[in-house]
Amino acid sequence: MRVELINIVKSFGALRAVDGISLTVGEGEFFTLLGPSGCGKTTLLRTLAGFYQPDEGTIRFGERVVNDIPAHRREIGMVFQNYALFPHLCVFDNIAYGLRARKIPKTEIADRIGRIIKSVQLEGLENRPPSKLSGGQQQRVALARALVISPQILLMDEPLSNLDAKLRLSMREEIRRIQKDLGITTIYVTHDQEEAMAVSDRIAILNRGRLEQVGAPREIYYRPESLFAAEFMGSSNIIEMDVKGYDQARSMVLAEAAGQSFSFSGPKPPGARVLLSVRPEWIRVVAGPADGEKNVFSGTVLSSAFLGSMVRYRVSGPGGKPMVIEVHDAEQENIRKDGETLWYKLPADRPLMIRD
Repeated sequence: MRVELINIVKSFGALRAVDGISLTVGEGEFFTLLGPSGCGKTTLLRTLAGFYQPDEGTIRFGERVVNDIPAHRREIGMVFQNYALFPHLCVFDNIAYGLRARKIPKTEIADRIGRIIKSVQLEGLENRPPSKLSGGQQQRVALARALVISPQILLMDEPLSNLDAKLRLSMREEIRRIQKDLGITTIYVTHDQEEAMAVSDRIAILNRGRLEQVGAPREIYYRPESLFAAEFMGSSNIIEMDVKGYDQARSMVLAEAAGQSFSFSGPKPPGARVLLSVRPEWIRVVAGPADGEKNVFSGTVLSSAFLGSMVRYRVSGPGGKPMVIEVHDAEQENIRKDGETLWYKLPADRPLMIRD
């Protein structure tokens, strides 16, 4: 089912938690609300669910306006951060709760639960209480309970935040598999950028109750539209530069940061000063300056960390602001120590101008 939000506003006293948000979620889409704590993503989700009434704006599920429809009549399934399982009920009865509340016949309840338990891989655990389940199993019970009522829309509020790192990885893959199999419209809340990129068809980045950017994961990562989006969606080096000229023939911008020259491809910038976003993995460590080679700088290693698949450096950069550099061929890398000089090359074809 298609979900449409038009100029949604929700305030708590003087705090405007959701500030005029408009967006559309397509039928069958996995759509993620991403942002730091306090950005308004959970408030927006709970407003969609019917737990909060919007102060302004319109919410549509398909062609139906649902602003005044109570939560239990919105045909949604909800998975909470703490799972909200009934401790005195076994797995079967937890999953059956919503069906019984809807007075579904016993034979149909048994049939539906049998199918959903197989889908979420909980076979053989039907009679266990939540206290005898692992975190991942409890999360699957919560997911099964939300899905068994055949909702039109699935809402998920930080469902993996209580799991350890390895289990989060496997469960996010499982959630995505189930969502694709069922084709259910899903709106998912998380503060974890990697998690959002792994599961989402599209992502909305929120900041202080407002939308910063909406797009596919690759689009947001490679083409952030604001300084906040560039810094929040993965790691990014932000370099402030003075524009010195423009090579029309080669479509190259000529710029300078604290006396260090730089050139990069792109359209002619609108002003005399620009911000560049450069991802750490785009920067290449080199042996030293080569004759005529542009965009090669030297910096002092401030810190280095060997992370298995890569080495991450913090190096003094243009303008004195530290640069983060990631070297992914770590086995071949002669790791520099703190205080040593490291030469690196900024790519001319990858940086993105941020117009903030």
